[in-house]
Amino acid sequence: MSKSFDDLLWQVNACEKKKLAVAVAQDKAVLEAVKAAKERNIADSILVGDADKIREIAASLSMNPDDYEIIDVKDITEASLTAVKLVHDGKADMYMKGLLDTKTFLKSVLDKEVGLRTGKPLSHVCVFEIPGIDRLLFLSDVAFMPYPTLEDKKCIIEYTVEIAKACGVECPKVAPLAAVEVVNPKMPVTVEAAELTRMNEEGEITGCIVDGPLSLDIALYKEAAEEKGALNRKVAGDADILVFPDIHAGNLVYKSIVHMVNCQNGNILTGTKAPVILTSRSDDCETKVNSIALAAVVAEELNKNK
Repeated sequence: MSKSFDDLLWQVNACEKKKLAVAVAQDKAVLEAVKAAKERNIADSILVGDADKIREIAASLSMNPDDYEIIDVKDITEASLTAVKLVHDGKADMYMKGLLDTKTFLKSVLDKEVGLRTGKPLSHVCVFEIPGIDRLLFLSDVAFMPYPTLEDKKCIIEYTVEIAKACGVECPKVAPLAAVEVVNPKMPVTVEAAELTRMNEEGEITGCIVDGPLSLDIALYKEAAEEKGALNRKVAGDADILVFPDIHAGNLVYKSIVHMVNCQNGNILTGTKAPVILTSRSDDCETKVNSIALAAVVAEELNKNK
């Protein structure tokens, strides 16, 4: 089981090397990550975009452009469709956003002809390696689905369980989070968390253990569970997956960890036919490389299932 991003990189290196398609690749931060991914044997890349600008930026990074396949497409929309088609057609394993707006990027992901749509809702998973926690933590949804319905949360759990399993977690423990750990009809989030638990117990959600509602402290720390008399809870202190009630809770926790804790993280978009890497322009190179590594292990798992 991968308990850190170093473990994840070792897991990647044990797999067949993956290929990454980058849309509008003339972005210094993205090319820096692409270079690092190649040097660490995570993935080779196909760079789609303005070839002159890609080569100019590559030179500034001491990056040999001849080591990469470069497809010259100046128009941003056309470049995104060209890049995603490579993944759609099986010529690349993963798809990554470069220097284009998220709306245009997502349009290419959902394109009916060459995109990666599955008919299911898209969701965003963030994976954290946090000091003091002896395992990787999987958080969802922190950036994409604003107000997930009960059915959406079921999808979120299923997606995130797949990613956790790809990272070696055999039976992920899932905590649907709320402010309290008891069901309160006046707090609909707690009612939905209990319903997700029932769905798991009755076989509608499989491959994991779901236990909610749980407060964040009980989900992560045995000491808190003991203090609150909740050690009998199935996930107390051992949660692998944290499911947030809405994007506000998820994003606030995500940004608190990123900006206040010395940690590593990686992100991936789910609900697609192949892994999609949708990082923020403010994410550092290490986060982008971690995201590529995460996508690589998920791609490996998808290939096995095929």
